[in-house]
Amino acid sequence: MRTHAKLWVLLGVVLGWWGAAFAGDGVGASDSVFDYFVTRRGDQLFDGPAPLRFISFNIPNLHYIEDNVRFDATNPLRLPDEFEVVDSLESIRQMGGQVARLYTLSVRRADQGGDVPVHVLAPGRFNEEAFRALDMVLAQANRLGVRIIIPLVDQHQWWGGRVEYAAMRGKPKEAFWSDPQVIADFEKTIDYVVHRRNVFTGTRYRDDRAILAWETGNELESPPEWTRRIAAHLKRVDPNHLVIDGRNASRLHQASVDEPNVDVVTTHHYATDVRETLADICASRAMSKGKKPYFIGEFGFLDTPDVQAVLDTVIDAGTAGALIWSLRCHNREGGFYWHSEPAVDGRYKAYHWPGFASGAAYDETGLLGLMRCKAFAIRGRNVPPLPAPNPPELLPIAHQAAISWRGSAGASGYDVQRASTSGGPWTTIARDVSDADAAYRPLFSDATARVGEQYFYRVLAKNATGVSSPSNVVGPVAVDALRLVDELRDGSALEARQGNLAFVSDHARRAKEDMHRLSGGVGGWVVYRTEHPMTTATVYAFFPGDVADFRFAVSSDGRRYEEATGRRRDYFGGQGMYGYFKPVEYRLEALPENARYLKIEFTAKAEIGRVEIASRPGG
Repeated sequence: MRTHAKLWVLLGVVLGWWGAAFAGDGVGASDSVFDYFVTRRGDQLFDGPAPLRFISFNIPNLHYIEDNVRFDATNPLRLPDEFEVVDSLESIRQMGGQVARLYTLSVRRADQGGDVPVHVLAPGRFNEEAFRALDMVLAQANRLGVRIIIPLVDQHQWWGGRVEYAAMRGKPKEAFWSDPQVIADFEKTIDYVVHRRNVFTGTRYRDDRAILAWETGNELESPPEWTRRIAAHLKRVDPNHLVIDGRNASRLHQASVDEPNVDVVTTHHYATDVRETLADICASRAMSKGKKPYFIGEFGFLDTPDVQAVLDTVIDAGTAGALIWSLRCHNREGGFYWHSEPAVDGRYKAYHWPGFASGAAYDETGLLGLMRCKAFAIRGRNVPPLPAPNPPELLPIAHQAAISWRGSAGASGYDVQRASTSGGPWTTIARDVSDADAAYRPLFSDATARVGEQYFYRVLAKNATGVSSPSNVVGPVAVDALRLVDELRDGSALEARQGNLAFVSDHARRAKEDMHRLSGGVGGWVVYRTEHPMTTATVYAFFPGDVADFRFAVSSDGRRYEEATGRRRDYFGGQGMYGYFKPVEYRLEALPENARYLKIEFTAKAEIGRVEIASRPGG
């Protein structure tokens, strides 16, 4: 017995070292809150002995970001960092959602450069960096208690999908469903994913309880024979996880319900008349009842009363759950990621927890409150109070008009404080500042800063429950100039304007999600005035067509103008799938002495998104 005990101790030491070697950032397999794989019994999902039902969100950006559309970014695709993953999952946890659905694994498109970090590079070749991001998602999902649904391939070409698999073999897109070589290539991806060992936890994906199910794909127009083969392959290589049929349907296909290798069925709904959606849900529930668990995989672009009707139907009919489209997280560079939905002319955008005034047009705050209420109702639980937010992280500050922070999940606003020394005393210079007022811009400008002074800053997050501890302190920030910042919400910052001008907010996706722009054309102009002489000016503009530079002029008295030259920088990375406008930055420096008026004249169709003017007493 003692010899055996020594062997067990030695084995424990070896296994402990092995687990630590894979623990990465300190998140190990032992950090999982899950005791069971999700299973099914009849038409219900179970977490061990307890039924699993959910009201939650699709989070397309959870493992792969397509919304990196800063003004100076030429590639919108990048991988999330740990802050962004945790923020997403913590938002789901606070809302009681329990489940999140990713978008698909990305596949190299022929029109992409080698710097785009896609998951599938070629048949049997995979991007380790991209999969490490998915590793991080699963590690944090285990820690925070959120189950993940992973669709494996896309019908569409947003991130690459079935078309790209076929093209890698020089074959037409239809070959994905029937060609043995192309199907075998896709099965290689499945095998790689299922057997991958998470670098942060040491757990193989097939053994990871945070994965609720594999979905064969997203909105697939797949024949039943293909589904049968892929679902059977998944069950063979991973008997631990459920398989969802990812076939496109607003009303279930009988073949999906009858397929023995499919465990769970799902529908997507984007009808403009909610009565059509409700009828489809009820018909699909009737088809699946007593046979298979059924949930709403995607729905959205509806007003809040219609969303409530959908959720009430889901709960009352006994379906497994529903996932609305879609949630976006805080951005590591401050604020949130933004995504306007072109399918509905940008009227609806991705939701930001816990809801903000910037989403009033689609009742963001009210809808998210409803989602939270129903997420607990479907579980038979009362809605608990929100936790007070954690401290935000103040980011480096270039100047007093460019203050940003990494937001705190669940925070509805922030108080900004300033001091002359790093230890205080602190003065609150702004209350209830939203980090969702502008997209991909600095969050706050200290308009009361005085030239020649230097300041330290910190920020506190708040919501209805309480206020966080202060953020880190950043400073000293030397104030070398006053700064006028105009986000073009209206004409309040303008001294004068003329011509066919309009303040617009439509087509925000095409304008890098800039929600407030001034549109103009030939003959239109605007004038800015500052109290003190201008030192520099920067204009951020968008051109729907060819770039035709603005004409700039400055004046000391507003009557006699002289031409000024702006240094131009273009940040156009191509129209992409959204038809992006051309973003151009103009920077005016070495302005004439005593220039206090700046005139910007349109020479073609263009839009101005932001103007920054620095001025200083004495010039």
